[in-house]
Amino acid sequence: MLKNTKSTRQNGLVVVKWLTYMMFLMFAMTTDAVGVIIPEVMKQFNLSMTAAGLLHYGPMIAIAIAGISLGFLADKLGRKATIIIGLMLFVLSSYMFLVGKSFGFFLALLMISGVAIGIFKTGALSLIGDISRSTKEHTSTMNNVEGFFGVGAIIGPFIVTYFLSKGVEWQYLYVVAATISVVLIVMAMFARYPKTIKTSEEPINLKRTFTMIKDPFALGFSLAAFLYVSVEAAIYVWMPTLIFGYDGPFLLMATYALPIFFILRAGGRFLGAWMMQRFNWAGVLAVFSLLIFLCFSISVFTDASVRVVLLPLSGLFMSVIYPTINSKGISCFPKVQGGAVAGIILFFTAAGAALGPLAMGVISDAFGSQAIYGFMLATVFAAILFVGMLYNWIKKPTLMRLAQIEASEYTHEN
Repeated sequence: MLKNTKSTRQNGLVVVKWLTYMMFLMFAMTTDAVGVIIPEVMKQFNLSMTAAGLLHYGPMIAIAIAGISLGFLADKLGRKATIIIGLMLFVLSSYMFLVGKSFGFFLALLMISGVAIGIFKTGALSLIGDISRSTKEHTSTMNNVEGFFGVGAIIGPFIVTYFLSKGVEWQYLYVVAATISVVLIVMAMFARYPKTIKTSEEPINLKRTFTMIKDPFALGFSLAAFLYVSVEAAIYVWMPTLIFGYDGPFLLMATYALPIFFILRAGGRFLGAWMMQRFNWAGVLAVFSLLIFLCFSISVFTDASVRVVLLPLSGLFMSVIYPTINSKGISCFPKVQGGAVAGIILFFTAAGAALGPLAMGVISDAFGSQAIYGFMLATVFAAILFVGMLYNWIKKPTLMRLAQIEASEYTHEN
């Protein structure tokens, strides 16, 4: 009887895990397809690049605000309820694309979907801790989750491109995502989610979240996430501009530079799930962040033929950085605080995705709209990230905290 109960529980966790994978794949389809949508919107509404870019910056800001202000809902209401609420809001805003006609309306819908993503993503991120049996498994699972996000980042632009080639409006991408979300909501309603046990009488509210920001582990991992995402966003926002017009020996590589980057990032995350079970996570982050810095620094000081190879290649080295930062940041806190700390890290993540490319654009414009100067700033971000990862590897500041959480929060059932 006990064996059957344990088997049922394990099967339930497998279902929940796959639901989480599909959620990340689904919302990546929309967020990472914006780069393909923006040129269409510019033509459709006769917009400048700055105005059309709001389709990227707007949702990122909404995700950031939702992450830090509503992340505690995953701890207060539970993971399941929070995920379903977020998905329902996402479905509503996505289906509304069918009735929209103006740029302002579409931007408003994307802002609402950003809030929805912020809600269900913090629920899903904190859930990963609940279904993990150790901090090492937490990191491995997080890499798998972000691997599915990487796959969604490939599928989304492909769907938009295919729709446009068939004369179908880009808005139908959101209809596809909404329909997938409806299926996920139904499955989530019937899935058995693990319970998060409250270990103290501390009130779960927004005030607690802002108090947690002062914790050096929450702040440290959040700043690392900000730096990493600023570097990553440099590739998918500005690399096409940097290599535009390239006509050298690696023309095929330049033509497909962005898809190559996304494929390497996605594949590397699945590889990272395997690596994190076998190697020291701090050492892997230090080495990979060094390789990212080298890809960027060599690219900005050499010719275009080197850039079209090294910048897409950096996706392989970037693959494990964010999911591991996210995982270890959440793992430094009790599971009952998972939603709040996930929201804090998500805030800095989305802020990096918005402010990093914006700062690069400002710097580039200051030097005659030359994208290479923006990439010099991204190289500085990459250097600071490497220094932080190297310090973490040598000094091991998280060693004791992770050991304490491992002993008090995780079980090691086979």
